[in-house]
Amino acid sequence: MASAQRGVARRVGRSPAAAVTVRAAPPGASKRAEADLAAEHETAATGEAPAEAGEPSTEPGRPKLVLLALILVAAVANLNLAVANVALPDIGKAFNASQTSLDLVAVGYSLGLASSVLYLGALGDRYGRKLMLVLGTALAIPASILAAGAGSIEVLIFARLFGGLAAGMAYPTTLALITALWSGPARTRSIALWSGLGAACSAVGPLASGALLEHHAWGSVFLLTLPLAVLALVLALLLVPSHVNETSSPVDNLGGVLSVVMIATLVLAINMAPVPNKGTLALVLGAAALASITAFVLRQRRARFPLYDLGIASRRVFWVAALGGIIVFGSLMGAMFIGQQFLQNVLSYSTLEAGAAILPAALFLVVVAPRSAKLVESRGARFTLLLGYGFCLLAFVTMLVLWETGIPYWKVGLGYVLMGIGVGLAGTPASHSLTGSVPVKRAGMASGTADLQRDLGGAIMQSILGALLTAGFATSISKAISAAPNGARITTSVENQLTKSFSSAESVAGQYPHYASAITEAAKSSFLSGANWAYAAGILAVAAGAALIYLVFPDKDEELRLLAEYARIDGSPEPPEPA
Repeated sequence: MASAQRGVARRVGRSPAAAVTVRAAPPGASKRAEADLAAEHETAATGEAPAEAGEPSTEPGRPKLVLLALILVAAVANLNLAVANVALPDIGKAFNASQTSLDLVAVGYSLGLASSVLYLGALGDRYGRKLMLVLGTALAIPASILAAGAGSIEVLIFARLFGGLAAGMAYPTTLALITALWSGPARTRSIALWSGLGAACSAVGPLASGALLEHHAWGSVFLLTLPLAVLALVLALLLVPSHVNETSSPVDNLGGVLSVVMIATLVLAINMAPVPNKGTLALVLGAAALASITAFVLRQRRARFPLYDLGIASRRVFWVAALGGIIVFGSLMGAMFIGQQFLQNVLSYSTLEAGAAILPAALFLVVVAPRSAKLVESRGARFTLLLGYGFCLLAFVTMLVLWETGIPYWKVGLGYVLMGIGVGLAGTPASHSLTGSVPVKRAGMASGTADLQRDLGGAIMQSILGALLTAGFATSISKAISAAPNGARITTSVENQLTKSFSSAESVAGQYPHYASAITEAAKSSFLSGANWAYAAGILAVAAGAALIYLVFPDKDEELRLLAEYARIDGSPEPPEPA
């Protein structure tokens, strides 16, 4: 029992399998203490209050350990999302891979995760979130081993997809369980930690990968998460409650299959678009994506138990936050994806230096994320989202304007600092608004959408930025070849190798020592040209997202009113009125 100064704890059953800890004011507490505690228990900012005004927040038993287990499971996925980026130049050299193949290695994990997250999240809601959590974490181990030992670029891409599917089992359940086990300000704080530390793992991953690559082959980066996966698996088995607020409704399997097809074909179509002689394939994939999206929407409108409740998805707080999160998390992953290659290919950083270069993003993200939760409670999600978007916009502008050949590190660090602050600010309200506008029985839908913010956002933004990088690089180096004094003597075979990727151009430079310097400089200039195309696209995407949030997302008072309305519709007690 806690001391009188810290309050007393009482156990309240939330389900047959779980209990929660509720903090109450100690006997004889002052009016100020009671008021402070009531303020802490205020649930309007979370968007879903399970109780009348003034009732305390709820937490699971051993909340810190349970949250640690869930964050570690999420960290396995977040690290696996990021570890490949710093190794891409080495992978390109090892397999003489095209830029498109490298794009698929980078995006493969998020593609597997994004395409499966809705379906597997629904299966978790129905058959057990802990079961999916444990199974996905366990499968992450062989997926990592397969990627590390891949003998071809095709096997590596498959291993990345397999790892993403494993993460699709485990990752959605982490936020779903946070939503089900915590409420009120305690939930907001938990989501802030989950969001901030998860994104920080994506930023720290390249540093650890870079250190490994200094002494080991590229495959070592995929073994980085193995110890973490084993620890997360053990903690999940021992600490995470089973069967918390799960549904008994049947799963819409047809809708689940359609959700996998529509996301996979959309992302692949974007990646294939800039590839020479793949235009027909890109069009076929795009048509398949459009058809499957149409079929998915029709299915969800007609299904008795839809996989994705379009009524909830149409709520303004929900869908604007979902799109806002897709852009902001996609911006982080896209910036890391392009930036790691820029640092190594253009600035000639070592793998360790390239990994360390992004530490400011991780540091500021972790520092800012908890303060973002306070801003959400005091100023509302709209204000906090817009503030975060402003910093993300400045980050891409910095990259476009300042990132050139031969620049000092402070220009690189400035871009990453701005991006870290932006994602740290915007990540919490984007996830918080989703969970707050959805009833607990649909927590899998909310967590699945929150995961899509990261994974689909990362897959789409990396695909778009990667496609622009590929097209910009090929266009620029083709112009350089045409303008070269001996351009007419360059064979079609050599030209194809030069336009294939930066690593392929470097390989050609090694074959022609007399022209090595000129080829390398042209490749660097061409890569920078393609990267600038990508940064410009990032600016447009962030500006469009900010405009959407400013024009459509409700301010704090209107958001509270809408959340109260959603609570009444869902049959939940109405959240308290704001003070």
